[in-house]
Amino acid sequence: MLWVNLIMDTFASLALATEPPLDSLLKRRPYGRNKPLISRTMMKNILGHAVYQLTVIFLLVFAGEKFFDINSGRRASLHSPLSQHYIIIFNTFVLMQLFNSLKIHGERNVFSGIFHNLIFCSVVLGTFIGQIIIVEFGGKLFSCTNLTLSQWLCCLLIGIGELFGGQVGTDTAFLRSHSWQTSPPLDEMEQVALETPPPSSRPSCSASPFPLPPGFQVLSILKDSKPND
Repeated sequence: MLWVNLIMDTFASLALATEPPLDSLLKRRPYGRNKPLISRTMMKNILGHAVYQLTVIFLLVFAGEKFFDINSGRRASLHSPLSQHYIIIFNTFVLMQLFNSLKIHGERNVFSGIFHNLIFCSVVLGTFIGQIIIVEFGGKLFSCTNLTLSQWLCCLLIGIGELFGGQVGTDTAFLRSHSWQTSPPLDEMEQVALETPPPSSRPSCSASPFPLPPGFQVLSILKDSKPND
């Protein structure tokens, strides 16, 4: 549990906090004060990955021994030898979290600019190497046993499925927004831009609800009474 918390919280926060900002992020309009904290894109990603991970974990727990042709860890006694069943579940869960961290902004190409942040690459590579050491050499200290090469490949494929699932959702949204429609749906940034009033419609200094000093009142009156060219 400590290793899983380090992966999902500490290492992920360190990698995200050191990521340089993108130009599109610096140039975008700010969100409105009435906008929800969790956007529709975030909600779809959370629900989609949660459904995928829960489905995989439940299948491995209740049918993993049949798929891998190993002894079931659910029927093992307390002092029985370590079973590969639960080690496969633990390894698959960690790899799913590892590949899920590669797709955080909803981008179509998750590997675009990935080497610009060396700390993020170090965290991902270090987590993968640490997982190999824990599973293969942890022994009784981590209650782990060795996995075969085919079992490792299956765990990796299930982890990579996180990227494919997120990519399908991203491509679906991209094709929907670029379909042959007369008025494609607006994204969140365009919606915020439409709701932001233009500078000409914003209240002037004379309409301020706070009292102004006498000198500023004269300047405000002269500015409002100035004829247009």
